[in-house]
Amino acid sequence: MEKIHTTCVYCGCGCGLFLHVEDGQVVGVSPSPSHPMSRGRLCIKGWLAHEFLRHPDRLRTPLIREGDRLRKATWKEALNLTHQRLSDLLDSHGPDSLAVLTSAKGTNEENYLWMKFARAALGTNNVDHAARLCHAPTLAGLGQAFGSGSMTNSIESLGQADVILVTGSNTTEQHPLVASYILEAQARGGTLMVLDPRRTQLAGLADIYVPTLPGSDVAWINAILNVIIAEGLVDREFVDARTEGFEQVREVVSRYTPEAVQEICGIPAQRLREIARIYAEAERSAIVYAMGITQHVTGTDNVQALANLALATGNLGRPGTGICPLRGHQNVQGACDMGALPDFYCGYQRVLLAREKFEKAWGLSLPEKPGLTAVELMAAAREGRIRGMVISGENPMVSYPDRERIKEALEALEFLVATDIFPTETTALADVVLPVASFAEKDGTFTSTERRVQRVRKATDPPGEALTEWQVTAELLSRFGIETCYQSASEVMEEIAALAPQYGGISYDRLGIEGLHWPCPDVNHPGTPILHGQAFSIGRGRFRAVDYRPPHEAPDQEYPFLLSTGRSLYHFHTGTMTRRVPLLDREVPGPSVEINPADARNLGIREANRVTLESRRGRVSARAHLTEGIPPGMLFMAFHFQEAPANQLTASALDPLSKMPGLKISAVRIRRDDQ
Repeated sequence: MEKIHTTCVYCGCGCGLFLHVEDGQVVGVSPSPSHPMSRGRLCIKGWLAHEFLRHPDRLRTPLIREGDRLRKATWKEALNLTHQRLSDLLDSHGPDSLAVLTSAKGTNEENYLWMKFARAALGTNNVDHAARLCHAPTLAGLGQAFGSGSMTNSIESLGQADVILVTGSNTTEQHPLVASYILEAQARGGTLMVLDPRRTQLAGLADIYVPTLPGSDVAWINAILNVIIAEGLVDREFVDARTEGFEQVREVVSRYTPEAVQEICGIPAQRLREIARIYAEAERSAIVYAMGITQHVTGTDNVQALANLALATGNLGRPGTGICPLRGHQNVQGACDMGALPDFYCGYQRVLLAREKFEKAWGLSLPEKPGLTAVELMAAAREGRIRGMVISGENPMVSYPDRERIKEALEALEFLVATDIFPTETTALADVVLPVASFAEKDGTFTSTERRVQRVRKATDPPGEALTEWQVTAELLSRFGIETCYQSASEVMEEIAALAPQYGGISYDRLGIEGLHWPCPDVNHPGTPILHGQAFSIGRGRFRAVDYRPPHEAPDQEYPFLLSTGRSLYHFHTGTMTRRVPLLDREVPGPSVEINPADARNLGIREANRVTLESRRGRVSARAHLTEGIPPGMLFMAFHFQEAPANQLTASALDPLSKMPGLKISAVRIRRDDQ
């Protein structure tokens, strides 16, 4: 039996594992003992990461729509039709009538080539990916504050923290290996503080757990900073030497006294003071957050408010400190790094500033103005401004907000091509479906949430006629007259390294089992686990004052409950892979709605009753699950299940800065189905 070392396909932890291969088939998985982050451990999804590979639903041949059905086709036929239809739309309606959505589940090399395809072949900056619905506020907020919209420290560094403040992250379920470092720091004597609307497993283990009101984050974070300033706990040496804008922030947060803020968020004033002192007085304090912070119309302000805390206390640039946004996909960080964004090329080089560099590298003219973001693209498709779209490995029919409008948008397109490993609710609407290789069937790289660039290694052949996605993209590029000489994924990485400064020293030969943290600017550089040690890339760290704004939607008499959405330990994203793994599907076979027992009693709802949720956008039906982990007046649903898509209910209101939709807050009503 052969063992192939690779990187897990699920969350952003970036765990190392071995795929066990026998007679050309992957028959098992085991953890990598020498992997520096996962250290011989995997979560339940990682242990079963191979089980969907040979599922009978795998896409094996290209498909072309004829009327109401998709028929089998040859690769030549499918690629030629894709080229012809996109070219016709390009000629008739111009480049900005087209768009590309790439995949955070794809490799860096695949995301880079799709980004290149959008800009070089189609002539548009209309390119985006799933980060728009998870960590676009991180890119915007931390980018403004520090010059880099990425995790400042390594995961290993969390184990050295004296205090860890976790907010908006169900870490033990969604990033289990990161949680292990948090709990190790606590066992060593560190203080764990969790602020979250739900009493998650990590909240139950915390030294201090404080329930928060969804949408009130800017208020309580500002209150903590108010106490830090009022009680003289600011690191003045750090602030004076390395930051700017502090006085403006001081003036704004002076209004956010704990007494004033407790009326907004329900956190007692004395508790806010306690949290502020614990965080500010420790030698090494770290902040960990996830989509409970970002998926709001104030997501960028939430992130900036947290950055203000770190800047004011000097908790940056050292082990055990920093701000750690946890990415949900295994390569959402890498897709951002690769420029699958409407306003950046790879390496976060702005379209408005770096166009000439890429024109010279690629030998052609490139579009000048930034493109539309993912949710904006869907709105433009619904209005007829976007007429053709490529969707790589994503399922917006389940993952995007306001599902009915997404369906209208995709059905309004004149041409849609989708690549995937399985049929999805999105491929069902496509005109051309292209079957591609899974993580176990190709070479490439993923970049984890801690900026660790790691190898993905081919262990077996893809099923049927499926191809690696970098090969598909290269074929399309050549049909549009763009020269492609790539013989392997490693050659694509060579081009990335030549154009993205942070990846300048990255090559397959150097990555080994441990990988390298970017920035790694040259072949002699060891990588950078901790950012901002001596200086910020923008010179000084930037404070920015942010004010509390009420949520975009609030419960009322007609829709009296607040719905939040998220994930389950046993499933991943839209369930395309995990719901085809028998053990995972057995653990959580279908959708449920978490409701507080007191609310359930008032509504006559019992455990496992079927209930219907309704919002102003739609309705879904699921089983009720009664839990004290949900406060009265709040409901929670995982969004993995197409038979009860939570995003049927969510709104498409956007953060004005990052264009993040407010997925965490929807006003809904609930009733038992037999009433």
